[in-house]
Amino acid sequence: MPVDAVFTFSYETYADARAREMMRPPDRILETLIAEQDEGGIGRLLVANPFRSVVTVAAHRLLRDQPAFPATDVRQLFEPMRLARSDAADPAEVARQYAAYDRALRRAAARFGLERPAVITTNPVIAGFAPLAWAGSVTYFGRDDWLTTPAKRRWWPVYAEAYARIARSGIAVTAVSRQIIDRIAASGVDAGGLRGASAVVPNGVDPREWLGPAAAPPAWFAALPAPRAVHVGTLDTRIDVEGIAALAAARPELSIVLLGSVPDERDVAPLRPVPNITIAPHVGRAELVAVLRATEITLLAHRRTPLTEAMSPLKLYEYLAAGAPVLAVDLPPVRGLGPRVLLTEDVAGFAGATDAALALGRAPESDRERFVDDNSWRSRHRALLELALPAGANISPR
Repeated sequence: MPVDAVFTFSYETYADARAREMMRPPDRILETLIAEQDEGGIGRLLVANPFRSVVTVAAHRLLRDQPAFPATDVRQLFEPMRLARSDAADPAEVARQYAAYDRALRRAAARFGLERPAVITTNPVIAGFAPLAWAGSVTYFGRDDWLTTPAKRRWWPVYAEAYARIARSGIAVTAVSRQIIDRIAASGVDAGGLRGASAVVPNGVDPREWLGPAAAPPAWFAALPAPRAVHVGTLDTRIDVEGIAALAAARPELSIVLLGSVPDERDVAPLRPVPNITIAPHVGRAELVAVLRATEITLLAHRRTPLTEAMSPLKLYEYLAAGAPVLAVDLPPVRGLGPRVLLTEDVAGFAGATDAALALGRAPESDRERFVDDNSWRSRHRALLELALPAGANISPR
């Protein structure tokens, strides 16, 4: 019999997910849940946004600038509201805030006719502070180690307490890397570590984007002299600016492209004057896929930090899906992904590995297609669903 489910986003709403073309791990989980529902593996599905302020929600409703959720008689969106614009930074106050979130979500689930649903949350604060006693099961999915995310520093005491509560609670824990699971377990050391089941659910790719003939790359990219090396992702403090500058100086014939949003111009300002570096604006998914399927080399140009050591870089799987060789900093989640990922101690070391990457060339098409099939989001999410849904649930094998 299909089980009812509740899915909660972390810090973005369904509208945010649509705006970024459903490309982050929580967005992909929701797509899998909807696909499972369409195939009869899930009954009713309630999708919950994070808290938003009353003013923000009212403004969006007045402007009608939000995409419509694909609601049906078995699928609904819940949009909880409050006066505050953001979570408190004090764990005791957060406990009160998320007791209120829990009550609101329980009422929404009851109105929708859900009984003892399986709850999958991508928000560590919900997983740690919301009681969720009305749920049949609770599974947390961690896409990042929030306790080492610089942008969330103000809330680190909250995440530390959330991790400890998760470890003690016995709920199932999944994450994009073993490092995140281990850090949550370590937070509950006074209770003997993690009490619930756990599973690593690395990032994946969408075969719909990566199979079939390659589209022509955009004109700005085609105009760059080959060989070209592309790094994709948010251009922030994770990027090794000094290492990229050293690579550009050591290999002046290499056209280096940094493709992504720039939250703070100061993070990339030293690279702007470098003649063989192009800092391209964020692009849509189709254009990104076209760039990666045309480039000669791809780069994972991160600094080595506690945050990056716990990441499962989504871009790495997309690089391999594109068939391009990869130069990557030697981080734990990056290891063991095959001979087309060349690891160096730091980004400056890419200069010495560039010739080896170019010699690899593009992967044979049959190998590239096999990688896409083997690393699809649906196949990745099987481990998550096996923990989250009751034994015997009709989970798709894909």
